[in-house]
Amino acid sequence: MMRSRTVDIDPELPLGGPPTSSGCVPPETVGIPQINEPPIPAQKDHVPTILKRLPQRWQNWVIRGFFSMLLILGFVLIIWMGPVALTILVLLIEMMCFHEIISIGYAVYRSKDLPWFRSLSWYFLLCANYFVYGQSLKDYFGIVLHRDFEFLQFLIDYYRFISFILYIFGFIFFVLSLVKNYYLVQFTLFGWTHIGLLIVVSQSNLLTQTMFEGLIWFIISTLSVICNDIMAYMFGFFFGRTSLIKLSPKKTWEGFIGALFSTLVFAFFFAAILAPHPYLTCPAMFDSESHSFVMRCTPSSTFHLKEYHLPMILKDAFGILGFQLSTVTLYPAQLHAVVIAAFASLVGPFGGFFASGFKRAFKIKDFGDVIPGHGGIMDRFDCQFIMASFLYVYIFTFLKTANPQKLIQQLFQLPVEDQMTVYNSLQEHLVKSGAIEL
Repeated sequence: MMRSRTVDIDPELPLGGPPTSSGCVPPETVGIPQINEPPIPAQKDHVPTILKRLPQRWQNWVIRGFFSMLLILGFVLIIWMGPVALTILVLLIEMMCFHEIISIGYAVYRSKDLPWFRSLSWYFLLCANYFVYGQSLKDYFGIVLHRDFEFLQFLIDYYRFISFILYIFGFIFFVLSLVKNYYLVQFTLFGWTHIGLLIVVSQSNLLTQTMFEGLIWFIISTLSVICNDIMAYMFGFFFGRTSLIKLSPKKTWEGFIGALFSTLVFAFFFAAILAPHPYLTCPAMFDSESHSFVMRCTPSSTFHLKEYHLPMILKDAFGILGFQLSTVTLYPAQLHAVVIAAFASLVGPFGGFFASGFKRAFKIKDFGDVIPGHGGIMDRFDCQFIMASFLYVYIFTFLKTANPQKLIQQLFQLPVEDQMTVYNSLQEHLVKSGAIEL
C-alpha cells in the first residue's frame, strides 16, 4: 500500500521527482509544506505595569474591557459622522483584514524571493474594489460626477469593462512571473489571494449597500455581534463550566446561552430607541446642493408603532406573572431586530469558530496584535463577515422598498431627450389613472 508523505519544500530543488513522459510531476511525490513554527509572531505583551500584580485572566479581562469601550466609542463617533465615514471605515478594515490574510499565506510558504506576490495581491484587491463599488459610485455620486467631474464620467459608466481589463493585465503579469520550481507555491498563493478577496471584498460591499438603506440595520447588526461577544465572554468568565466546541476550548455553553438571551433583549429594546429617528431609518441620498448625504424621508410602516395581539400562550404566561395583557404596541422594526439578533447569536459565533480552526491549522494564536487584548483586525471582525451576508439578504428580501429619491437621481443622469420621454410617459399614465387632470 502506498503511503502519503509530507515533506518540506526546498526552494533550491525541483518540486517532486522526475517528470513523467507527459512532463508532469507525479502528484504523490509533490508533498505539502510543513508548518513547523507559527508563521507570524505571537501577540506582544501589552500589559501595563500596574496590572501585572493581577492574575493573568483578570489582566486580560481589564485590557479587553478597556479597549472594547474605546472601540465602541469610536464606532459611535463615526456613525455620527455619517455613511461616508462609515464606508471609509469599512474599506480600511477590509484592507487591514486582507493584509493579515495575505501575510499568513506569504509567511507559511516562505516565498520571500518570489517576484511580485504582494504587489499583485494588492493590485487584485484594487481591481476587485473598483468592480464591486463601481455601481455604488454611479448610484450615489452620479449627479456630482456628471456635473462637476465630467472628465471622470467614463470611469463610472464603463467601470465593469475597465475593472475586468485591469484584472486581465494582472492575470497576464502573474503568468509571466511564474518561476520554475515554484509553480505549486505560486499557484497556491494565487488561490490564497482570491479566497482573501472573496472573504473581505464581497462582504464589505454588501455591508456598504445595507448602510445606505438605513443606518439602523447596520447599527443593530454590528452591535448585536458586539453584545453577543461581550456577554458570551462575561457569562463564560463568571459561570462557564461546560465546553461548547473543541475548536475554541474557552467557549462555554453557559456563555453561549447567556449571550443569546442578552443579545435578544438588547436588540429588542435598542431598536425601539433608534426607530423614531429619521437620521437612522431613512436611506442615505446625496444632496447636490449641500454636497453631502442627507437622511430625510417619510418613515415606512416598519418604523411606525403598531398594535399586536398576543398569542394565547403568551397571554397565559403574563397572566401567571400577574399581568393581564392581550395586546402590545411595538415598532415592527423591533421584531426584525430580534431576528437579526438571533442570527448574530446562533450563527454569528460560527464565524469565530471558523477563524479559530483556521488559526489552529497554521499554529497561530491571533491574526495580529493591532488591538491589545483582542489580537488582529480579523480576530474582531470574523463574525461580522457572515453577518454582512445575512443582513444584505434579509434587508433586500423583507425590508427594502422602492426609493423615489434614488429613481429621481438616476433620471437626472439621463440625456434630456430620455428625460422628456419618461416625463411624457409618466404624465400619460397619471392622466389615464385619474391621478391628475390636464
